[in-house]
Amino acid sequence: MAQTKTVTASVAPPAVETVDNGVARSGRVDGKPVSGEGDIILQTRGLSKVYRPMFAKVGKVALDDLTIDVKRGEIFGLVGPNGSGKTTTLKLLLGLIKPTKGSIDIFGYGPNSVPVKKRIGFLPDGPYFYDHLNSYEVLDFYGKLFGYSKAERNARIPNLLDMVGLNPADRHRMIRTYSKGMVQRVGLAQALINDPEFLFLDEPTTGLDPIGARAMKDAILSVRDQGKTVLLCSHLLADVQAICDRVAILSEGRLVKFGTVRELVGPSQDFEIYASGLGDVALDKARESGLNFQLQSEMEPADGLQSDAAKNSSVRFRAASSEQLDSVLNFIRDAGGRTMDVKGHSETLEDVFVRSVKSDGR
Repeated sequence: MAQTKTVTASVAPPAVETVDNGVARSGRVDGKPVSGEGDIILQTRGLSKVYRPMFAKVGKVALDDLTIDVKRGEIFGLVGPNGSGKTTTLKLLLGLIKPTKGSIDIFGYGPNSVPVKKRIGFLPDGPYFYDHLNSYEVLDFYGKLFGYSKAERNARIPNLLDMVGLNPADRHRMIRTYSKGMVQRVGLAQALINDPEFLFLDEPTTGLDPIGARAMKDAILSVRDQGKTVLLCSHLLADVQAICDRVAILSEGRLVKFGTVRELVGPSQDFEIYASGLGDVALDKARESGLNFQLQSEMEPADGLQSDAAKNSSVRFRAASSEQLDSVLNFIRDAGGRTMDVKGHSETLEDVFVRSVKSDGR
């Protein structure tokens, strides 16, 4: 009988960029995992997965030394480009595959323990149900699997369908007649049938129209407001920024950035300053000083002149930092001009994501 050889990933600890007053909340310090304060219900420590095809000498590292924590009552976003390790991470957390090395702790247990399975819910990407059943029958089926009595199921199912926003007129139609958005809503209700404390969602808004996506996000926020915890995998970064409390960005199987949305996006770093009362002499001095500005006569109608204050201005300055903003404001004051309006433009999570992934070599 051939011996089974265990594959051990030989991977270096990743360089993780974290933000929280300069304190890393992932990675390692003195060989020990670092995590945030609070009631942590999920923690991974050095989690790695190497896929090694049969007869291959070198395995594919899908996940490389991932150490994160998820706190009770938060919506935690896991984002990354295709092939970054999001799906592998989710499968590991759900116990669908085994790690090559590292550990997973959920509610103090491993992912395959029965106590964990009773306390979690899962909405996969593109859920599939028996299409000859209606939504009520689908939820009734899963309610039986969790051991709920008929009376409990009859009381719980209508409330869940109300919560996910499925129209009462559609609840007795067969699943095969449902749109993708309707199937997603049934999927979310199914993931909540056991009243889980921890909900795993894989691409919950993908393929939905704007109204359906908004309803799904409202339902997820409602789940969080009930005190439940949500781990959300998605590539729709606007949705992640809108509803997540903290975000982990993966690239090439490694954690490259980790923090709250506010910490990752940061304050405004790009400013527009509209001013009036500046003559030619002052503008010549602005050019000599290297200030970035544009005369109103040079601006296009759609080039930012929406407010009354901007329309009444003669010059628009641009500043790429708070220090440059101070310099422009001081210049306008010293030149005898008048500041009409100041607009700050914050980065989006998409900006942070693209910069983080590119810096990782993609």
